[in-house]
Amino acid sequence: EKAVSFAKQLIDEEKVFAIIGPSTSGETMAIKNIAEEGKTLLISCAAAEVIVNPLAKYVFKVAPRDSYAAVKIFEQMKKMKISRIGVLSSNTGFGKAGKEQLEKLAPEHGIRIFVNEVYDKSATDLTAEVTKLKAAKVQAIVNWSIEPAQAIVIKNARQMGMKVPIFQSHGFANVQYAKAAGAAAEGVIFPASRIVVADALPDKNHQKPVITAYKRAYEAKFGEDVSTFGGHAYDSLMLLARAIREGGEDREQVRSSFEKIRNFIGTAGIFNFSPTDHNGLDIDSFAMITVKNGKFVLLENR
Repeated sequence: EKAVSFAKQLIDEEKVFAIIGPSTSGETMAIKNIAEEGKTLLISCAAAEVIVNPLAKYVFKVAPRDSYAAVKIFEQMKKMKISRIGVLSSNTGFGKAGKEQLEKLAPEHGIRIFVNEVYDKSATDLTAEVTKLKAAKVQAIVNWSIEPAQAIVIKNARQMGMKVPIFQSHGFANVQYAKAAGAAAEGVIFPASRIVVADALPDKNHQKPVITAYKRAYEAKFGEDVSTFGGHAYDSLMLLARAIREGGEDREQVRSSFEKIRNFIGTAGIFNFSPTDHNGLDIDSFAMITVKNGKFVLLENR
């Protein structure tokens, strides 16, 4: 409700040129049509594919698609010979969208979901849900949420003696979640933008100069570890600035210029927008990350 109220105020009263955000899928979907009807550029920092599919003329997003995250997880499972899994997700827009992608894509990757539980985003204990996973003897757990409950899933599973691999969504890409889970987070696997492992990237990586510069500036200013979420806001602003430079002050020209942006190196990946692609990122914008000694590292570098 607040997102809707703020969006209407910005569009109807303040007549803003563009809106950056929201950072969550549920709130973005709540204001998507408002932005479209108001012919106001909306550059979402959220992940759900439904934000840009079906396409909306004035709506763009900078976080990689959740379908790509699901595919990356399933590809890693295939390497680990995992086929029987349990899925937990929160009752948020992000959780719902991720759950739908997992259900949709699992069969074509040879994955069967034996337990599929939704929990309240404010949950402080998930023992009941984890008990079902344990009883089903799943080979791995996938949790899809952006709440502190991400850490609770991990701790509850390990407390109950479950030693199976735990996968998280790209919503886990803030090291504070790993710290909240403590030692139980060791070995957790998830897809994320390379910004969370910036220093470990080879010098030949095209993104490295951009994300290391952003990382240094962010951490110097705020005194905390960088996460993907701040990076999405940064990408949104830089992309909008690029579109304004090329399109001038006319909103329609700027919208059109946004669709023509190619090879733009951001924190989330290399963006290539088009009239039919308002996200601009491909599956390679995700790397597979794991937790080692409380820190994020590239999975292939373990």
